[in-house]
Amino acid sequence: MRQLNIRAVAAAALCAVATAALAQDPRESHYYYEILQPQHEQKPQVEGFAAGRVKESLGRGLTAVPAEGGRGVYLSWRLLESDAPGAAFHVWRTAGGKKKRLTRKPVTRTCDFTDTAPAPEAVYTVEPAGAGGPAGSLSVRLDSLKPYTSIRLKDGGRAGKLALADLNGDGAYDFIVRTPASNVDPGMPGDRSGTTYKISAYLADGTWLWTRDLGPGIEPGVWYSPFVAYDFDGDGRAEVALKTSGDDYVKNAQGRVCGGSEFLTVLDGMTGREVCSAPWPERNDRYGNLVRQNRNQMGVAFLDGKTPYILAARGTYKLMVVDAWTLHDGRLTRAWRWDGDEENPVVRSMGAHSMVTGDVDADGRDEILLGSCMLDDNGTLLWSTGLGHSDKAYLCKLRPDSAGLQVFMVSEPKNEQGRGVSVVDALTGRLLWGIGHTTYHVGSGMVADITTQHPGLECFAAEDKKGGSSAKYLLTADGRKIDVADDEVPGCYPWVWWDADLLRETLTRGGRRGGDRRGMSVGKWRGETLTGGIEGSVLATADIDGDWREEIITSLNGEIRVYRTSITAADRRVTLMQDPLYRSYIMHMSMGYPQSPVPSFYLGE
Repeated sequence: MRQLNIRAVAAAALCAVATAALAQDPRESHYYYEILQPQHEQKPQVEGFAAGRVKESLGRGLTAVPAEGGRGVYLSWRLLESDAPGAAFHVWRTAGGKKKRLTRKPVTRTCDFTDTAPAPEAVYTVEPAGAGGPAGSLSVRLDSLKPYTSIRLKDGGRAGKLALADLNGDGAYDFIVRTPASNVDPGMPGDRSGTTYKISAYLADGTWLWTRDLGPGIEPGVWYSPFVAYDFDGDGRAEVALKTSGDDYVKNAQGRVCGGSEFLTVLDGMTGREVCSAPWPERNDRYGNLVRQNRNQMGVAFLDGKTPYILAARGTYKLMVVDAWTLHDGRLTRAWRWDGDEENPVVRSMGAHSMVTGDVDADGRDEILLGSCMLDDNGTLLWSTGLGHSDKAYLCKLRPDSAGLQVFMVSEPKNEQGRGVSVVDALTGRLLWGIGHTTYHVGSGMVADITTQHPGLECFAAEDKKGGSSAKYLLTADGRKIDVADDEVPGCYPWVWWDADLLRETLTRGGRRGGDRRGMSVGKWRGETLTGGIEGSVLATADIDGDWREEIITSLNGEIRVYRTSITAADRRVTLMQDPLYRSYIMHMSMGYPQSPVPSFYLGE
């Protein structure tokens, strides 16, 4: 948290802007002085149990896939933040009882290598040249090598959500999967089929660990079943935190759960055993209709810069509440509650369909982006745009020369002030640019560097027809319209760093320009297909192993797959999972609606 006098200037200025734009309530002009300033004075910064930041101890992450054109074995591995700047690596192959070094000189420019004359069966090892850093080993059989690895699901279902965390502390990411892929949305009748969600855990090698049935008290919908996974107590192994219910649930005539006890529950990552529970933010009429408008989310934030706090959140369209908890010595302790004031239009209805956390004021402590508003690390409101519900909100670095971080957001309510697609400063909420004309119901948005013709990340969005418009928007990082036809504006999900350059690629169903018509294809915007034949539906794109480029995790009946690129690298960088903001995006992908992750630094051409 910045010093109060600095924040006072920014908040007061923001309040004046919000008041002029909204003109809904005379109390808004006094909002900072009457509400925010007293809150900041009364709520101190939190201090958790951790002496240093709780980090994952990642291994080398060595992977192998068939090389391009089927000519050999393509190997890829992580560069870690603990590696020396000039870290170099040798690659070894052990086959038939003989160990051979394949690299004449150590690899320094990239973190990949192709064995063009592989043995039918071998163990590959990557070792740092000289002292320091972990090695990595991997067994490979040529007759079974595929461009993906498969995790078979014990219940034979289809995964709808996925969390990634190191459950056993071996330095590899394991999988926490929610099945089935069905969804009951708040606007729908309740599920009467008896379907219940199940959470299952699998090690990186596919070993099934446990399954927990959430039962009929948790409706099988995205907004009733959030879960996140991380090492919350700092013991080196991840736990799973989720929303659960008691046996006293109450259903209405439409089959919707409208009463009963609800809990924030923490499970041991290896066994699924319940560690502890605490009350979930209680139902309250101030949220609006508890069936139609009630939505639940979870998050993870390093509110003291060291300790991972679990966030339990309720509300999107009216009142929003967030509780922050620590897990220590087997107990949950609440650090603070933020209760948004429904009666103040600057705060209410500002939620998005996702959450992300990051340090926006450079004090080492995370803030919480809920959508059109940002919470400070001590559980007070940092700013609110007053724009209402944002379907998508991205905390990001739009240009390498921009100061601090920015927030790109698209707003669902009709906006006649030209701010329905906009970028604000992440520290103050101050408007940097808006689209400049009326928008009606913008339902999706994304930021990605997709062309070298304009500096920075491109920003794109689309109306979803509910407001009577089907327009699509493609803009530069500073808000200038890029003149393309609507059908050339790319889709907003999913995006992936896949080839050797820094432009981001997207996935499309079917092929294009010579691509494979089976499944999905990875390709350039307005360009060629790079890889085809990716089967299933996308659960996530994330840098879970190999070099810094991302993997594509898909869901099929009874299986999840992790697809990896075989395109040789042009450079190297520390694994994206060790960038705090990028890791935050990945931690939050297991709840809410999906968003492709972005790092805290500018990553583009």
